[in-house]
Amino acid sequence: MLNRRHIRIKVMQGLYAFKGSESDDFSKDQKFLLFSIENIQNLYLLMLSLLIEVQKRAASDIVKKQQKHLATKEDKDPNRKFVNNQVLSALCESEALRDALESRKIDNWELDSEYVDVIFKAITSSNLYKDYMKTRTSDFKEDKDFIVDVYKEIVAPNEKLYDYIEDKNLTWLDDLPIVNTTILKLLRKVKPNGSGQHFTPKLYKDIDDKQFAIELFRKTLLNRTSLNTEIEGKTKNWDADRIANVDYVLLQMAICEINQFSSIPVKVTINEYLEISKEYSTPKSSVFINGILDKLVKEYEASGKLQKVGRGLL
Repeated sequence: MLNRRHIRIKVMQGLYAFKGSESDDFSKDQKFLLFSIENIQNLYLLMLSLLIEVQKRAASDIVKKQQKHLATKEDKDPNRKFVNNQVLSALCESEALRDALESRKIDNWELDSEYVDVIFKAITSSNLYKDYMKTRTSDFKEDKDFIVDVYKEIVAPNEKLYDYIEDKNLTWLDDLPIVNTTILKLLRKVKPNGSGQHFTPKLYKDIDDKQFAIELFRKTLLNRTSLNTEIEGKTKNWDADRIANVDYVLLQMAICEINQFSSIPVKVTINEYLEISKEYSTPKSSVFINGILDKLVKEYEASGKLQKVGRGLL
């Protein structure tokens, strides 16, 4: 689920929040960093379970209409195409997903059912839904394409849902784009009679990614004095107060990564931090950071300080 850029963002947030010095015990801060990353899994499950609850809401709506005293012909014989959508059924029937929801106690929509209603009404009032429901039968591809479009165009951009997530956990706002991207990828790749594990992807691609998060956090903190010296040497004409705090943290991380992570290409490191700065700092930050890193890398290359393992890593 996670990519290295988002891991870097989570580390950046942890370093930005750290108020101690490199000599302090930061085990609690490291623990909180890992907890913050792990909590992305809860957001993923929360968003995916919303689709399950919407399907239940649709089924309940049909029952209520059938039980009306003056039920119409349409009420008595409803179009069940949405309720029987094969992708929604796969979500509801996934034991692995059900176990994950239970083990992490993801039951928000039972208490906050009004948001299920919000999404259900947004779906059923959309042209997507009206076009989909023009027929009573569909194949798996039509069902899948419909759910993908519903998630992309109705669920993911819903402002009320966005506000709800912000209220529940402020850090989730930064995690929401990668969670939505993951869900859309999984929905697009779902197959008929697919694996029961399809909807429960691993948080980290492998153990190396988790270790990368820990080491980047620790090594940046442990070398803050020397990293700051490097930065100050290249910003003598800059008033320290003019340098955004986020830029300082990103420079610390980037310089640490260039020097301490021998298997990561320099170009990859620089490009990653430039992209993060565009999203999280000032409009001019990427130019500023690129200038500092470019000067430092040239000095490292000239002095032989830059040690990278493997071909093409410079």
